[in-house]
Amino acid sequence: MAKYKLEYIWLDGYEPVPNLRGKTQVKEFANFPTLEELPMWGFDGSSTRQAEGHNSDCMLKPVAVFPDSTKKNGALVMCEVMMPDGKTPHRTNARATIHDDPDAWFGFEQEYFLYKDGVPLGFPKGGGFPPPQGKYYTGVGYDAVGCIAREIVDTHLDLCLDAGINHEGINAEVAKGQWEFQIFGKGSRKAADQMWIARYILMRLCEKYGVDVNFHCKPLGPDVDWNGSGMHSNFSTKHMREVGGKSYFEALMNAFDKHKNEHIAVYGPDNHLRLTGLHETQSIDKFNYGIANRGASVRVPHSFVNNGYKGYLEDRRPNSQGDPYKIASRILQTIATVPTK
Repeated sequence: MAKYKLEYIWLDGYEPVPNLRGKTQVKEFANFPTLEELPMWGFDGSSTRQAEGHNSDCMLKPVAVFPDSTKKNGALVMCEVMMPDGKTPHRTNARATIHDDPDAWFGFEQEYFLYKDGVPLGFPKGGGFPPPQGKYYTGVGYDAVGCIAREIVDTHLDLCLDAGINHEGINAEVAKGQWEFQIFGKGSRKAADQMWIARYILMRLCEKYGVDVNFHCKPLGPDVDWNGSGMHSNFSTKHMREVGGKSYFEALMNAFDKHKNEHIAVYGPDNHLRLTGLHETQSIDKFNYGIANRGASVRVPHSFVNNGYKGYLEDRRPNSQGDPYKIASRILQTIATVPTK
């Protein structure tokens, strides 16, 4: 038997964006624990805006477990928040009630800024701005990306792969101090679990550098010529991959247009600051799609059209603070309204 350090991770009750929380317990197991072996665990919900002080107990229900290579016998345990009975999902538990389909594939493109001393990495400490956007996207060299960020994002990639997360790549983004990583998963819960754990790993990693991860969709404000951050969501269902067809695609896009307000409602806060029709976005109150069009609500890859309108599509509206549970669920809800026969 060995002692394992189990980091239980959950989403708190803050609005409009929940914070990641975590606490560790030590348990003995013969081997790396399976999900079924992990016990539920209580916490003080009055300190996370999930309960009142006079009745503060909430429960953590493990739903996914990943190896943590930063610790000897470490494990990262993604949890749902439950009521004290251990059976009823807490009102802040978005995961428990989402639409799920194991044949639905999601690829999330998480953009973010790395901040130190209140400004993005590479911004002048005394105020002002670095040279304009242009050379930073996929940039190489100190002038483009500095000396800390590359080490952070490369280490994050390694830690995610060690954990068994389907981390599919990284790149420097359009703005100075802005980066992106991509997560792929089959099923909305599985894909979103991995995205939340990847966010957690990144934030924890940055602690030792004195760096914060800023996920706000427009941290530099709407009045400057600097890109915001999104979480573009690539998606496909079995029908989209294997049957597809132009008529089905057009019906799907009509449904996305019809339900555009419902999508925007769960695509992250302050999206009106980002979806302006500028900086590779469509306006928040409009819906359109276009082949290879990064200024559209939904980008249609050339491969999708060339393959007989089969494959995946990219919804570019979700922002970097969006909850992947809610985003994936809303996409599947809209897809479900379109007949496949």
